[in-house]
Formats: sequence, structure tokens, C-alpha cells
Amino acid sequence: MSKIGFIGAGNMAEAIIKCIIDTHIFRPEDIIIADVRKERLDELTDKYNISFTTNCKLAKAVDILVLSIKPQNMIAVLNEIKGSINSDTIIVTIAAGITTDKICKTLGFDSVIRVMPNTPALIGQGTSVLYATAAAKERLAEVEHIFQAVGYVTTVEDEKLLDAVTAVSGSGPAYFFLLMEEMIKAGVKLGLDKQLAERTVLVTARGAAMLAIERLKAGEKVDVLRQKVTSPNGTTEAALKVFAKYNFEQMVSDALAAAEKRSEELSGS
Repeated sequence: MSKIGFIGAGNMAEAIIKCIIDTHIFRPEDIIIADVRKERLDELTDKYNISFTTNCKLAKAVDILVLSIKPQNMIAVLNEIKGSINSDTIIVTIAAGITTDKICKTLGFDSVIRVMPNTPALIGQGTSVLYATAAAKERLAEVEHIFQAVGYVTTVEDEKLLDAVTAVSGSGPAYFFLLMEEMIKAGVKLGLDKQLAERTVLVTARGAAMLAIERLKAGEKVDVLRQKVTSPNGTTEAALKVFAKYNFEQMVSDALAAAEKRSEELSGS
């Protein structure tokens, strides 16, 4: 069986480790981690019965190398490990804003897959969008299988689309969290106690998402679902008129455009 290693042992790395063990894609003895935080290494090795080592030793020992480090630390780590990677290794990066071209040029290595996951991966409900360099495409299915363990997976042929993906799904959970946060506050202002407001908002959000996913299978889009909830001259229409008054549609469009622009700036594209 192949071995997989994670340089960087943050929350996303842990989410992937947990899911690939739970789904039996990898055995604990075939998973290695490295991190600058000794207490974090101790925590994860105790929790999942995996092993840890240094960055360079890890790079030599695995045939799937996941770079799950912070973007600002990427170049330093790449320079550290560039003489240690086996020629048949596939490199997977989940660091936002670091292009495959930058990784390939720094390492002198051309088999790289870039992944933009999002935080619902922490509960196996993530969205991951992949881009593979030409040299990495023969192992794309293998990497897709890994990320299917943490949720929905799709692949793009143009790496520049990952900036839009970052704006929509990478940052997307924060937009929904913000809406839920403000709905909870509004519910409290209307007289609900905090616990009831939180519970009703979160369960409503979950139910709406699940209904939208289920109905999409039958070709029913979210705009149709919205219309079905909106009775003429009813309560929902009253609320939606306020959203329209403040140009909610343009606000969302502008917000996602700003996120995409910032992703482009970070990646230098």
C-alpha cells in the first residue's frame, strides 16, 4: 500500500486524516505527519495511531505528499525538502494562493495537484476542487478518491478558475455563517431567547441546504425553491422586498468579486 504524508498538521490535515482512516483508504501505519508544533504531533499521533518525523524524512518516505502548511511558510518548506522527494511522488497542495507553477519551479518537480477544500471537510461534508498539472494527471483519480472521503469533489482544467472557486466555496462557508449570525441576532430582537434563535436558524439552514441538494437531482433549481416559499403578499415576500431594496444581489456579486480579486493577488495571477 502507498504511504501518504502531511507537512503541516492543522485542522484540514486532521480532517483528511480522520476521513481516510474511517473510510479505510489508508491504514494508520501508512500515514506520516510533520509539523513545527511538537504538542500537535503528539496529539494527532496519540489520537489516530499515526507516526511523525521531520519534513525531509517524510518527503523521502511517502509517495503522496500533502502540503498542508500556511501559504506564507510554503517557499521555505519547499526549499527545505526539494532534494528529498522521490521521482514517483505526487505532490498535493491545499495552501491557498500558491500556484502549481510556483511549486514546480521551486522544487524542480512537475507532478503537482492543487486542491481548494473548505472547512465543512471537518465533518466530511466539504467541497474540494482540484487542478492537476499535465504530469500529475495519471494520478488524479487517486487523489480524487482521497478527497471524496471528505465530501464532494470536482476537477477543473484551468488553474485560474481556482480563484473563483476560492471566492465561492473556499470562503463560502463564512458567508453562510454571517447570514446565520445576523438571523440569530434578528430573532433575539424579535423576542426569541438566544438558544431558540440559534437552534431554529441553524436547523433551518441545514434543512434548506438539504432540500436544495435533493431537489437539484430532479432538476429543480434554487430560484424555483425560493419562489415556492414566497406567497404573494405574504411574510416571505415582505422580507425579500427589503433584501431587494438594499440590492442584495449586487452586494453578493461584489463580495465574491472582491474575494476572487484577493485570491488572484495572493497567487500572483
